Amino acid sequence: MTATLTLTARLNTAALDARRGVVRLHPEAIAALGIREWDAVTLTGARATAAVVGVAGAGTPVGTALLDDVTLSNAGLREDTAVVVTPASVAGARSVTVTGSKLATGSVSPATLRQALLGKVMTVGDTVSLLPRDLGPGTSTSAASSALARAVGITWTSELLTVAAVDPAGPVSVQPNSLVHWGDGSSTAPQDLHHPAAESQHPKVSFDDLKGSHAQASKLTEWLKLALDEPELLETLGATANLGVLVSGPAGVGKATLVRTVCQSRGLVELDGPEVGALAAQDRLAAVTAATARVRSGGGVLLITDVDALLPVSADRPPEPVASLILGELRAAIATRGVAFVATSAMPDALDPRLRAPDVCDRELGLSLPDADIRRQLLEVLLRAVPTRDLDLTEIAGRTPGFVVADLASLVREAALRAAARASADGRAPMLSQEDLTGALSVIRPLSRSATEEVSVGAVTLADVGDMVATKQALTEAVLWPLQHPDTFTRLGVDPPRGVLLYGPPGCGKTFVVRALASTGRLSVHAVKGAELMDKWVGSSEKSVRELFRRARDSAPSLVFLDEIDALAPRRGQSFDSGVTDRVVAALLTELDGIDPLRDVVVLGATNRPDLIDPALLRPGRLEKLVFVEPPDAQARLDILRTAGKSVPLCEDVDLDTLAGQLDGYSAADCVALLREAALTAMRRSIEAADVTAADVEQARRTVRPSLDPAQVESLREFSARR
Repeated sequence: MTATLTLTARLNTAALDARRGVVRLHPEAIAALGIREWDAVTLTGARATAAVVGVAGAGTPVGTALLDDVTLSNAGLREDTAVVVTPASVAGARSVTVTGSKLATGSVSPATLRQALLGKVMTVGDTVSLLPRDLGPGTSTSAASSALARAVGITWTSELLTVAAVDPAGPVSVQPNSLVHWGDGSSTAPQDLHHPAAESQHPKVSFDDLKGSHAQASKLTEWLKLALDEPELLETLGATANLGVLVSGPAGVGKATLVRTVCQSRGLVELDGPEVGALAAQDRLAAVTAATARVRSGGGVLLITDVDALLPVSADRPPEPVASLILGELRAAIATRGVAFVATSAMPDALDPRLRAPDVCDRELGLSLPDADIRRQLLEVLLRAVPTRDLDLTEIAGRTPGFVVADLASLVREAALRAAARASADGRAPMLSQEDLTGALSVIRPLSRSATEEVSVGAVTLADVGDMVATKQALTEAVLWPLQHPDTFTRLGVDPPRGVLLYGPPGCGKTFVVRALASTGRLSVHAVKGAELMDKWVGSSEKSVRELFRRARDSAPSLVFLDEIDALAPRRGQSFDSGVTDRVVAALLTELDGIDPLRDVVVLGATNRPDLIDPALLRPGRLEKLVFVEPPDAQARLDILRTAGKSVPLCEDVDLDTLAGQLDGYSAADCVALLREAALTAMRRSIEAADVTAADVEQARRTVRPSLDPAQVESLREFSARR
């Protein structure tokens, strides 16, 4: 059930938050909503709007929500009125259309507009300012402010825009590859789309600073040298000197930075794919034509970033007619002696397949997510000029699986904000400490992890799980040993288990122990519930399975967690869904033991109905290791009650040892729910209650009944014995 709070709306007078789309809440209110700082919430007054959440300053009452004047207006609120706050499900915007003053519309390019709105959450009808959010992770930098000041003048901070349309519908956040454009028909002239001045906004990066990408940079350097500097060598051997390269990899991994670094000594003409893609069809073609004419006249490299925004394709949206003309322009440029073409994309599967034709992009470079050692090296580069104190970057690198260089830059920036606030308060020289980086980890989430694969991995490790001794040992051997000691398996001449099936009664801690396992092994976790991958469109579900495993390979060592796997891979031939589940099972089997091997990737499935899973999935080489999670016994229930009771003020008359012995049939979730209900019973007894008595616990037992079915538990034990 979605958490909901009704709070009192107050005007936020802090200049730092003015018109930036941030609502400030008390930490207890954020915890009650089940969200973290910089997550999004829906604010409902006379109308509904959305905003990102920041922690309110000391002294702010728990029941108060601090909103800036624009957000108050968007929600249809007045000061000191009630506002309903709920967690919001926000999608990354494919496109956002805004309208605004003639001053801003005529002078602000779509690229600058996108940079100003980066990280903001909005719905249709909202009013937004050009002030960059500039708070929290993944937000814009001072480059947007400088560009807006040059384009609009001193009045740019007071300009307001109206959100006319968003795609997809609902609350969206503006992302680096979102199409953001004006809705009044104005567009930037094609000849102005290449901004020489904008190139200075990209800091120069040395070849040595491309940590983890040296091999790809060397390969691209070699290709460019042969195609542009020594074409006669290729022609002598009967090959053309044409060069088109597609550089793919997760968002924020540094694809464009790599190309800019390699091409520093060459003429580089750069087009922003989302910016050009936001134009009308004829302007799109004119922009590409102008760029290709420029590179053909002077020679060099044409770079199109996020080319999937310029040449998209999907099952429900075939290529536009203008795409053929754009590809024709690119072919003509590539065929010109002394010209090379490089495109980058974080979504190569959503790209017009004609771009990969032999006469366009005949070569491809892939960048993967950095491992722990590369992340440490990247942090060293990012912190090279920063005053620091007693940093352990190895620890931070180990706690950031799935982070790309853009995420690490956001992490460093968040830590710098914390260090600067501390220095401002105590008057000392700013020094970035380990505590600043550790605190930033609670806020920053990796761009490379989508909403369907994110799992909450906290500080709880397997050592902190008091019971489940046999389960913990089995998971350590099957999951952690292959990832942490692969040399031992090689030395002994055996292959490690490919996958594990975790099964047991509902509420007994299967998902909890997976979180602890991931935290212990510092793994990148790719999690999905079985039903989330199912789609009625032919091929869509199988594509989702392939994409899930591709991300896991890119971020190895990693764990693929398939919760409720019985819904994803039921017995074949028994469904009535046009064969979707059968094809998904086949896709899973192919990924587990197909031609493309799973290196440093372990698959873990969880279910309370193992009898429903297709038997082929449980054979050796697939989910071959079966681990049964026993219901908690009296000692385990005592450990659970003690852990859950740490935050509950229990009276001395509450005997947890005796209580644990009386809770036969209660799962781990039931034990936690019992104490929660006991606390609510105490509140019903007296809203001023300061502790929970034994009578409260006894009353709660009449409400919270044991959920474990003895017949189901016995059936699961028999399944374990048969295996």
